[in-house]
Amino acid sequence: MSGPVLVIELAEAVPRVALQQLRDLLVRSSARFEEKRVGEYDLTIRAESLGISATGGVDGRRPVLVSAMGPGIGDETVFEAEHADQVDPKPLIGFTPTHAVQVIAFCNRPVDHVVTALLTAAVMDVIGGVANAELREHQVPVVASLPGVIAMGNNPWPTAYGSAEFLRAWARQPGFRLLK
Repeated sequence: MSGPVLVIELAEAVPRVALQQLRDLLVRSSARFEEKRVGEYDLTIRAESLGISATGGVDGRRPVLVSAMGPGIGDETVFEAEHADQVDPKPLIGFTPTHAVQVIAFCNRPVDHVVTALLTAAVMDVIGGVANAELREHQVPVVASLPGVIAMGNNPWPTAYGSAEFLRAWARQPGFRLLK
């Protein structure tokens, strides 16, 4: 079963020193860590390493993939495909993304949504960027009022662009759930 996904939009490639810092963060936070290539990490994140104690009765070790993509790193065609159906966010976030990092959960329990959001925020603390979060219509009013929201879009679907602070605030909302 696939779980939620968040994308960190980047104005440039992640510098090698930041990739090493990211790798170090993921190693410290993981019960299992596998580097598939530079910038792509298959891991089992420990929910408690992100400050999550309520796991809904499931094991706090959650399978996740963190993957940098774009020219010169990762699968460039995946980056292009992910961005092909989107309107250029430059008017909203101030730049046209050239690279991105995806945080993908492999399970879809409520804890996986929180893990995805908080892990994405932790990754952003290291590499920067802007979180791109697709929304359900009923989430728009709640999300729009959160701290760290940079912009809201609605083309082709409701989207919030925000900082790590935004993701942490959203994850604390009752009934928090990512779209995909």
